[in-house]
Amino acid sequence: MRSPRPTSLGDAPTASTHLAPSPRIPQYEMDGMDAYGPFAAPAPHTDVELAMLLALLAAPPAPGDGDRARRRRRTAPATLTIGHSRDDASVASATAFAEAWRAAGGTVLALVDWPERAASWLRAARRFTDGEPDAWVVAAAPLGWAQMSRRLRHSTGWDPSRTYGFASVGDSRLVALAGPETLHGMRGATPDGGTWLIDHRWVTRQPPRPTPGRT
Repeated sequence: MRSPRPTSLGDAPTASTHLAPSPRIPQYEMDGMDAYGPFAAPAPHTDVELAMLLALLAAPPAPGDGDRARRRRRTAPATLTIGHSRDDASVASATAFAEAWRAAGGTVLALVDWPERAASWLRAARRFTDGEPDAWVVAAAPLGWAQMSRRLRHSTGWDPSRTYGFASVGDSRLVALAGPETLHGMRGATPDGGTWLIDHRWVTRQPPRPTPGRT
């Protein structure tokens, strides 16, 4: 099902961030989001959330939309960079994922953090894309990730369709702030072991698959 989209905030000024003179989100757009309440602070990740995120990376879908694209698969990534904001929950999630990824034989090129407020996020964006990882994983507070993702699209070759996130960044209001194309193709896990996908301006969610033998 699709998460409701909170009006058209962000569409016109953010739809082409790569053409904008500055990728920073205008203050009036952030102020407009206040009508929907503040973003929730990232919650501690769950075991099934972490497991689903690992499973998504083990069998990543090919680029594209629809069932046909979901049946095609990319080669599973070997190297990745993990990005996170500086709150305790995001740091813990990023650290846990790095440990699990390395335990499974994968390589973590870097763990990159960023603040919620910054002059440009350019230094963090360059570190996030340095080394050309096969994929990226994000554990972050929504507002800082919205700003960071706009900088990434503006100034680097980052690909959102090769980016996976914890539940905290699967928020439709974040998509509205970042712009409908900025995060298109990013996907991730929910706390109950389901999945989410950013499809242009929408966040679509799938419930967890039933466990065999259980009703």
